[in-house]
This record gives sequence, C-alpha cells and structure tokens, in this order.
Amino acid sequence: MSIARLIAAAVIAATATTFLSATPAAARVKVGSLGCDISPGFGVIIGSKRTLNCIFTPSSPDRPSERYTGTITKFGVDIGTLAGGGMIWLVYAPTNRLDGALQGSYAGVAANATVGLGVGANVLIGGFEGSIALQPVSAEGTSGLNIAAGVASMVLTWVPPAPPPLPPKRHISQR
Repeated sequence: MSIARLIAAAVIAATATTFLSATPAAARVKVGSLGCDISPGFGVIIGSKRTLNCIFTPSSPDRPSERYTGTITKFGVDIGTLAGGGMIWLVYAPTNRLDGALQGSYAGVAANATVGLGVGANVLIGGFEGSIALQPVSAEGTSGLNIAAGVASMVLTWVPPAPPPLPPKRHISQR
C-alpha cells in the first residue's frame, strides 16, 4: 500500500471516528475553536510526543477564552523530524458552558505527511466524560521531513485565569 493511500485511509477513518463516538453527533453543538501551537519534534518508528500550548475561543461572545497546555502523542508509523506547527480544531460539546471542560484525555486516528511543508489531520474524542469532539479545520502547518499514520492521543490541562489584582490599600492619615 502506498504512503498516500495509507494516509488517505487514516484520514477517512479519523473522520468516521467523529460520527461513531459514544455521544451521538446530534447531541453535540459547536461551542468554539481550539488553536494549538505544537512544539518541534522527532518521530521514531513507533511514535512521537510533542508539547502543546492552546487557546480555546468560545463561539459565544459572552464567554472568555481559556488557555490549555498539554501533549499530543502519535502511536504507529511516525518517522522523521518536524519543526513546530499549529493546529485548529472545531470544538463540539453537549453544552456551551465549558469552564475548563476541555481538560482531559483524547484519542483518535491521525495522519500526516511532510516533505518541506506538510499537512495533517487529527480527529479526537475525549475531554469531560468523553463528551468533547475535536474536528480539525486547519491542517497542521509543519515543516521538515516526516510521515505518520496511526492512533493519536492528546492530554489537555486547563490553565485557570489569574485572579484579579487586589485593590490598592487605603491609607488612613492620622491627625
């Protein structure tokens, strides 16, 4: 089987994962997008692990953005070196009131190919009680030389917002 066919099969399987997950697709609504910066990495035959810095941007304008950190690991054929890149997923959930609900473990099928500049797709299911679906909308913008196909797992950790600053102390003058 050629590399192109292997990657095409993995992308088709990844798309199917979205519709075959435990929570019916009709029960999920688009609640925003998750954009992640992906660290550079090196793939060995059995897989790779790369760090993520992500921002969740809710569809609802009255909801604040949320920050996440994490890792994405690919198991399967993953050979080569990659410069850093980025990925954007649409986020589907049973409710739009998330507040850190993207935190958790995700799994799905992954495929990408890179010679110079490359693309990849990672459809992932997980998060709060396995109810979050992440569907790629922007291909992984990577550069280097790499071929990967297999299972991807991702772990996201919510970074709560910093507490508001304390009000300035009032000085009482004594007379």
